[in-house]
Amino acid sequence: MKNFSTKKRLLAPVAQALALTTILFSTACEQTEQPSRVPAVPVPENCRDVSDLSPEGIARILSELPITSGQVREVYDAVTASSSNGYDEEYPFSNLFSCPGSGVGDELLKTRSAVEYSAPLAGLLASASPQTRSGSFQDALSASGLQIYWPYSEDWDGVSMPVITFNPEISRKCSLVSEAADTNVGFLREQLPDGSWILKEVVVDEEYARSHPVWVINRNEDAAYLTPQMVEALYPERTASAQTRSYCDYDFKTLVLKEFKAHRNYDSWFAGGSEFFIKCGSLNGFTAQTEEELKLYYPSVTDLMVNVRRKQVGKTLRFNTVLVSEWTPQLEECVFLMIEDDGGKQTSWKASGVVKIKSRSYGFEVELPFRRNDDLVWRGKLSSNYFEKYNGKPNRFGDVSVTFSFL
Repeated sequence: MKNFSTKKRLLAPVAQALALTTILFSTACEQTEQPSRVPAVPVPENCRDVSDLSPEGIARILSELPITSGQVREVYDAVTASSSNGYDEEYPFSNLFSCPGSGVGDELLKTRSAVEYSAPLAGLLASASPQTRSGSFQDALSASGLQIYWPYSEDWDGVSMPVITFNPEISRKCSLVSEAADTNVGFLREQLPDGSWILKEVVVDEEYARSHPVWVINRNEDAAYLTPQMVEALYPERTASAQTRSYCDYDFKTLVLKEFKAHRNYDSWFAGGSEFFIKCGSLNGFTAQTEEELKLYYPSVTDLMVNVRRKQVGKTLRFNTVLVSEWTPQLEECVFLMIEDDGGKQTSWKASGVVKIKSRSYGFEVELPFRRNDDLVWRGKLSSNYFEKYNGKPNRFGDVSVTFSFL
């Protein structure tokens, strides 16, 4: 049994030591509307340019399109598919143009949406202006990393139209952006009884998004990695083999992540949920009998991503994801690092674990990568005695509770 990398570009044949790259604004928001029978809210000319690929620019373009319930259903299907694959409630524009209604992970799983949408959202965007018909705008938007993020999408009533806003932390171009960290202006296009249209300005915060559909234009941060759900779908034999045997019958155990619970959000709601990276360094399958044989082993690092959506904070997420496939009696401790992804320059944490050869202990060095802006949740060493003592029991690691299990 081998460890895997959750970085999608590393899904080719796997090497022996593989890496598994698997505030609330308390007051209710207020809605401010333009007079009932006026043209759409004047939008600054520098925000109308379809070549503007900022989150704010794309939000304004979308808000002026004649979006109907059919296009809203398409976005709902896509974010639901992403969530089912373990990602956030997101619909990258690359998916929107290449396969309408498909979520993050669908292409890799070959489970892309089979629904034929009569008027996909891509068609509306393509007809927005002559510039888009050339394909250059679609290509640029597909490659931009931008997406539609729909928090609390599972509570959509199937009828209400979305307010469209953007992440103000990465888009400060126009003057309508609120100075408050967790509020922003959103746009809602509505048709009047006489057939004319108005564009309402709506102040949005997370409390508003809990009870009204809100699309946030932000950047995708997690599509490059595999979630536990993706790993189990792509490599079902790993989970099956661990579940169907008792480690008492073998000379090694399999360490798995069984449960995960985040006790708070780490980012603004405009940025989405929290992406946790769990990094576990060990000498997988270590059976050396001499110091010379010790030199033949190289540390393996399991790098697992767990995405916790806003609505999942405080709730237990259940997995059965392998961290160390062959924990032998000679492996005394592993190195453990847990971070919440926030980007920045690449760096690493160097630490050492312990193995035993004929009653003598030897250290092995492990280098666990992370980025300078990441939030450190917990780091340290975990021993085999710890895993035996808390086998199947939740334990607190900073603002996260984790349950490990030996199989």
